[in-house]
Amino acid sequence: MRLGVLSDIHANLPALEAALEALRDEGVDEVLVLGDLVGYGPHPKQVIRRLLKEGLPAIAGAWDLRVAYPLPGTLPEGVGKATLEWTRSQLSEKELNYLRFLRLSHRKTYEGKRLVAFHGTPGNPESHLDLLGPTNQLVPLLERYGAAVLLLGGRHLPLSRRVGMGLVADPGSVGLSLSGEPGADAMILDTETLEVRFLKVPYDLGPLIFELRAWGLPPVLERVYRTGHFPKED
Repeated sequence: MRLGVLSDIHANLPALEAALEALRDEGVDEVLVLGDLVGYGPHPKQVIRRLLKEGLPAIAGAWDLRVAYPLPGTLPEGVGKATLEWTRSQLSEKELNYLRFLRLSHRKTYEGKRLVAFHGTPGNPESHLDLLGPTNQLVPLLERYGAAVLLLGGRHLPLSRRVGMGLVADPGSVGLSLSGEPGADAMILDTETLEVRFLKVPYDLGPLIFELRAWGLPPVLERVYRTGHFPKED
């Protein structure tokens, strides 16, 4: 089976639409979303509605929880904090409840191989695991869940790594890629062979930039969308 994997949409509807179209063109059998549906971008309501319309399984990311549960002091000053309250204000109670009821993990067996997915690290969507770190940090996670595949969203960088007989991977970011190249990240996993292919999907930045400016969201985001990385501070 061919599984399409998306993560970190960050309220970017044009990127989501382009990624879904690319996965459809590839003929994937299912699509899984690894969280951070909202935050930063100008389309939180539209992204949630699109995912509901598509009926795609999704798990909660750190940003989804920040928006759904207004806990004080969870973000430092900066572009994230500047968009948090605005994002929450755009959502109806129905949409906020959708975020509140997202699961923290996805666990499913495909062709005899168990796949487990989280945003961030197991039990902590706010943290990130170094997928290029020592093998002895990754093998115990696969063993703990009896998994052949461990998917971890949240780093905004597409990466896959074989660990023994298993696989650990991050699909990158649909809506706020930090791979140094503009476009939406998407991943295709062959659940039988555990082969991974990453897609970099171009999309029209015009409507996104227009909405970003119209809502007065931080201008630095425009540079990220155009370049695929946050600019270095002088």
